[in-house]
Amino acid sequence: MASNGKGFQKIVVAFDGSKDSVEAVRLACSMAAKFGSKLTVTHVYSSPAMIFSGGAGIPIPNYGELDDAAKEAAEAVLSRGVQLAAQAGVNAKGELLEAASVVEALVGFATDQKADLIVVGTRGMTGFKKLIVGSVSSGLVGHSHCPVLVVR
Repeated sequence: MASNGKGFQKIVVAFDGSKDSVEAVRLACSMAAKFGSKLTVTHVYSSPAMIFSGGAGIPIPNYGELDDAAKEAAEAVLSRGVQLAAQAGVNAKGELLEAASVVEALVGFATDQKADLIVVGTRGMTGFKKLIVGSVSSGLVGHSHCPVLVVR
């Protein structure tokens, strides 16, 4: 918590479009409104790491197009998170982060921004959710320099 006793001044919320991340944005907005905090909605995405074999008759894709498509999809997700904040009456900044590790990207960003709090949903949009339930939230709790609020 901020040392001035006025609550959380800078809140970072992770948004991936999942139900739990929607709840995380809603709670972060409520806290930002209460404390007059600056709110940043973040979304972390990875460039497609695909291996193609030209010898197998599979056409080699244009990696630039794949990267562009991944970034466009990520920008759309981030935009939805920022819109949720606007609907809650909070003027949030959006920040798109490209990284292989969601945890590393969020911890690094929150550290750089001198965030007082990270808000994250319990479960994200992973394809194998049952194997890694809470891996991002757990990683954030273990590695963050500031408090992490995990929302269900």
